[in-house]
Amino acid sequence: MSRALIELSGIVKRYRMGDTEFEALRGVDLQIQRNEYVALVGPSGSGKSTLMNLLGCLDTPTTGRYTLNNRDIGTLRDDELAAIRNQEIGFVFQSFHLLPRMTVLGNVAQPLVYRGIPLKERERQAAESLRRVGLGDKLQHRPNQLSGGQRQRVAVARALVGNPSLLLADEPTGNLDSRTSEEIMALFDALHQDGQTVVLVTHEPDIAAHCQRTVRVNDGRIVFDSAAQATVSEVAA
Repeated sequence: MSRALIELSGIVKRYRMGDTEFEALRGVDLQIQRNEYVALVGPSGSGKSTLMNLLGCLDTPTTGRYTLNNRDIGTLRDDELAAIRNQEIGFVFQSFHLLPRMTVLGNVAQPLVYRGIPLKERERQAAESLRRVGLGDKLQHRPNQLSGGQRQRVAVARALVGNPSLLLADEPTGNLDSRTSEEIMALFDALHQDGQTVVLVTHEPDIAAHCQRTVRVNDGRIVFDSAAQATVSEVAA
């Protein structure tokens, strides 16, 4: 049994646009270990967002194999994929995606509804998750009563509430000023130090610099992996 949390082998993703077929990923091989902190970088159209969608089970490969936590994702039905997204993966997006009429506590508890967890337990877990990101005093606030950085912290708390194996963040600081971006990245740093596996997509070098490993995607292929570079350097030494 593999110890890697994520294993991608020969991943190809094609999209059909009318009579034209476009290959977004062209034979991607990648392993991510538990408790790694990885930045996926690359220019627009490089395939990094497609790769993120596949990692998050929001899409499936055309060919190749994706194993997450020792489960072959390609063999799962749609309802099983939905369960994987709910139980194994926490998502943080650039635009927060908070429900404006719901309290902060309600927003964070929302993913637990789909697990059939009773209301009081949902609220207990949500409150604990909010305390973890430094918002234990904002439980009854609405999203419009918070700053952009606080709203992103709520989004992180929501992603963490179910204790996911994998935290995926897509341009998590894209709507934030530089000072607030650093505060959010300090939060991701702390989560990683606590043992959380974090993969984030970014085009900003200063954000990627927080991660222990950088994977660069271009033209649908991995063209650089700092982990592989480190291995080569160790062998050479």
